[in-house]
Amino acid sequence: MGFWEFIVIAVVGTIVLGPDKLPSAIRRFTKMKQQFSQMVQGVSAEVNEQLRVHELHENLKKAEQLGMENLSPDLQESVDELTNAAKSVQKTLSESPVDTTKNDK
Repeated sequence: MGFWEFIVIAVVGTIVLGPDKLPSAIRRFTKMKQQFSQMVQGVSAEVNEQLRVHELHENLKKAEQLGMENLSPDLQESVDELTNAAKSVQKTLSESPVDTTKNDK
C-alpha cells in the first residue's frame, strides 16, 4: 500500500468513524486480519498434510504393483514410513486398556 493510499484511507476513516472510534476500528481490523492469517495457515497446513497422505497412498499402490521388491528409494521410504505408522498404531492400541463392560441402567 502506498503512502497516498494510506492517507486517503486515514482521511476517509476519520470522516466516517470519527477520531474517537478510528483507533478501536483499526485494532479490530488488525485482530481480524491476524485471525484470518492464522486460519489460512491452518488450512494450508491441512491441505499439505492431505497431499502428503495421498502421495504416500499412491506410492504404496506402486510398491504393491511391483510386488514390494526392487523398489526405488522414494517408494521404499514411503513404505517404511507407512509400516512404522502402522506399528505405532498397533502398539498404542495394544497398550491402551479396552473397557468391554457396559453400564446397563
